[in-house]
Amino acid sequence: MKKALLYRRGALGDTLLTFPILEILKRKGYHITAVGNTDYYRIAKEVGWADSIHYEIPEDEFDLEINISIDGNIKPFPQSRIWLVDHYLTSLGLPREFSLELPVKASKESPFKGKVAIAPSSGSMKKVPDPKVFLEIERILRSKGMDILYIVGEADEWVINYFHPVYKIEDLLKFSADVKGACLYIGVDSGISHLVSYLGVRSFVIFGPTDPIIWRPIGKHVHIINKSLPCSPCFPDVCEERGCFEVNFLIKNLTEKVDKYYYGYS
Repeated sequence: MKKALLYRRGALGDTLLTFPILEILKRKGYHITAVGNTDYYRIAKEVGWADSIHYEIPEDEFDLEINISIDGNIKPFPQSRIWLVDHYLTSLGLPREFSLELPVKASKESPFKGKVAIAPSSGSMKKVPDPKVFLEIERILRSKGMDILYIVGEADEWVINYFHPVYKIEDLLKFSADVKGACLYIGVDSGISHLVSYLGVRSFVIFGPTDPIIWRPIGKHVHIINKSLPCSPCFPDVCEERGCFEVNFLIKNLTEKVDKYYYGYS
């Protein structure tokens, strides 16, 4: 059997955007070794797209080596504004034939079942709008009879001081099975948003200073909330005004999109 190595260090969102490579290579019959954050690549192994996962590159010989890094054979970022997945597949000469939904089985005991999941934080606070956006959305959703469960990631402890009830992520595989039971998801540009979108949950993802063209999550039901200002994208050199996160704009657009899609969602 042919053996392939995929190396990519990075955050959760960075890692998930490499999964189409794994799926395509697996379909081609490769035995795949994934190297990077093993907590994240555990998901690929769970769904059958990686055979072994490592934090460091093992001493072995491979028929195909893919090194996504500044000094690797595939650059981690495109030179033009194209979706990162398209950049990877084009660079590797691979077909654009991959699943838009991770084949993770939903938990029967999911605490998110029938609820709206909201993740108001990200690894960088520059990607996070004023908390009042989510508090007002919560008020509106509850007035329509919807229940809410907030998500707290490993670097998002501040969320506990503003929102409740909360679900703290302690194991990504368990979280993946749990959150798949949510009826809707609202979040910012974050690894959690990438994961939930990829799981097939109808997702509304807020992009402010970051680029939704390059960093759009994988998913069948991803809806981007973005003001598309002339000065965007600007991350990481974010201005103090942050007009891309205008509170009234975000609340209005989120409310309209949730109203439009919620009642027909299954």
